Amino acid sequence: MTLNGWMQIALYCAVVLALVKPLGLYMTRVFNGERTPLSPILAPVERAFYRVAGIDARQEQHWLAYAGGVILFHLLGFALLYAILRLQALLPLNPADQAAVAPDLAFNTATSFVTNTNWQSYGGETTLSYLAQMLGLTHQNFLSAATGIAVAVALIRGFARASSGTIGSFWVDVTRATLYVLVPLCIPYALFLVWQGVPQTLGASIDATTLEGAKQTIAIGPVASQVAIKMLGTNGGGFFNANAAHPFENPTALSNFVQMVSIFAIGAALTNVFGRMVGDERQGWAILGAMGFLFLAGVLVTYWAEAQGGSVLNGLGFAGGNFEGKEVRFGIVASALFAVVTTAASCGAVNAMHDSFTALGGMIPLINMQLGEVVIGGVGAGLYGMLVFVIVAIFVAGLMVGRTPEYLGKKIEAREVKMAMLGILCLPLMMLGGTALATVLPAGLAGPANAGPHGFTEILYAYTSAAANNGSAFGGLTANTLFYNSTLGLAMLVGRFFVKIPVLAIAGSLAAKKTLPASAGTFPTHGGLFIGLLVGVILIVGGLTFFPSLALGPVVEHLAGSAGQTFATGG
Repeated sequence: MTLNGWMQIALYCAVVLALVKPLGLYMTRVFNGERTPLSPILAPVERAFYRVAGIDARQEQHWLAYAGGVILFHLLGFALLYAILRLQALLPLNPADQAAVAPDLAFNTATSFVTNTNWQSYGGETTLSYLAQMLGLTHQNFLSAATGIAVAVALIRGFARASSGTIGSFWVDVTRATLYVLVPLCIPYALFLVWQGVPQTLGASIDATTLEGAKQTIAIGPVASQVAIKMLGTNGGGFFNANAAHPFENPTALSNFVQMVSIFAIGAALTNVFGRMVGDERQGWAILGAMGFLFLAGVLVTYWAEAQGGSVLNGLGFAGGNFEGKEVRFGIVASALFAVVTTAASCGAVNAMHDSFTALGGMIPLINMQLGEVVIGGVGAGLYGMLVFVIVAIFVAGLMVGRTPEYLGKKIEAREVKMAMLGILCLPLMMLGGTALATVLPAGLAGPANAGPHGFTEILYAYTSAAANNGSAFGGLTANTLFYNSTLGLAMLVGRFFVKIPVLAIAGSLAAKKTLPASAGTFPTHGGLFIGLLVGVILIVGGLTFFPSLALGPVVEHLAGSAGQTFATGG
C-alpha cells in the first residue's frame, strides 16, 4: 500500500461526499413535486406523458396499488425485452447479422436487465445487435433504476407521513426519476465519455490489419450512451464482454475515476433525500455514516490483500502486489477500489477480473453482496435495504431496554419486523440454496472451471451476484447453460421482488401510523451509538446467514495459499 493509493481513495470519498447535499436537495425537490431549474423544460414533457398514459398525477396510491404498478411495469418490460432478443435477427440495426438469442439465454437476460441485475451469460459484441443493446438493454437500464428510486421514495414517505392511506403514485415517481434525474445526468455524462474515447456510433465493426499482417475485427457501436446509464443507474451490464476493463468502455484513468463516482452518486445522495423528507438531515447522515464505515472497511481489506499479493507469487520474486487480471492503466488501487465500489453499490461493472484477486481480496465483494448490498447499494435499493436493517436494529434496541421500538416517531411493531425479516432472509435462501443445488447436480458441477474451494466460490459468487441483483461475475464459470440460465434467473426475480414488495408493505403500514412526539426515553438515531448498533446488526445478521459458507471458499483458499500449498488467487 502506498501514500498515492490512499490519496486516490481519499479523493474519491471527498468527491462523493461533496455531491451528497446538492444532488440530495435537487432530488428532494423533484419527488416533492416542487419547482426545479429543469422544470420550465421538462414539466410540459412530464404532463404530456401523463396525458398520453391517462394518468392523474394528483391521484396517489395505496401500497398495494403501488406494488401492483411495480409488478406490471416489470412484466411489460420483460415481455418487450424478451421479444427483442428472440426476434433480433429480423429487426433492423443489426450490421453484424446477429442471430436470435436462445430461449433460455433470452429469459435470463430479460430477467437480468428488468431486475437491475445485468448478469450477462454472453459477450455483448458477439451476441447482440445495436437495436437490442439500445432499445432493449439501455432502455431497461433507465427504467429498472427508476423503479428502485421510486420504491425508496415511497418508503421514505412511509416514515415522513402520518395517518395517511397512500405512499405516492408509482407512475409519477418512476416518470420523475427518469425524466428529471437519470436522463439529464446521462446526457452530459455520455458526452464526457465520448471525449475520453468511448465510441458512440451506429457504424459497423472495423476491419484492421495488425503490425504482424493479421486481420483483426474491432467491434464498435453505441457504447457511450449505454455506459453512462449502466454506471449512474448501478446497472453494470457491459456493451463488451470485458465490461469496464475494455478500453472502449473505460479508456483512461479519468474515465475510471468518474465512473466510480457515478456509481455511488445517486445512492449516497438518497440518504440526504431521506433526511430532508423526514425533517431531520442528521438521520440521513447517520445512515450514510454506517454505509461509509462498512465501505472503508472493505476497501482497507481489499487494497491490503491485493497490495500484498500471493505468497507463492512473492516467493517467485514478483513483488509489488497482485497484478494478475488487472489493467495496467488502472493498477492495484483503482482496481481494488472499483471492485469494492461496484459490489457495494449493486452495480456489477468490473474493471478487473475478480477471479484473479487474492482470496481475501475476492472475499470482500462477496461479503458486500451477501449483506444485501446496503453499503450505498443500488440506486434506491441500497437505501430501502438499509432502512430494512434499521427497523431490525431499532427492534433489537427496544428489546434490550424493554421499550416499544420507535423510529422517527413511528412505533415499530410485529408487522414491520416480519416484513423486514422476509426481505432479509429471501436473499440467503436463493444464494445458499442455489449454490447447494448447483454443487450436487451434474448440470451445476459442469460449470466451474476450477475444483476445490475456488470452484465452489465461483458457484457461490454467481448465485450471490444474481440474488443480490449485482450482476458481476467472478469468472471461470460457464453459465450459459439451461441450468444456470434458469436458476440464476429465478434467483434474480426473488432477490428483486421478495424485497421490494415487503418494503412497500412496510411503507404503507408506517404511513398509516400516527407520529409520536419524542420523549426522554426515545432512542436517538442520529449519533454514533445508533451507527454502531446498525453496523453491528448488519454484520451479525450477515454473519449468521452467510459467513459459514464463506469459510468453505475464500478463507480455506487463503490459508492454503499462506501455507504455500497453492497459488491462492481468487476467492
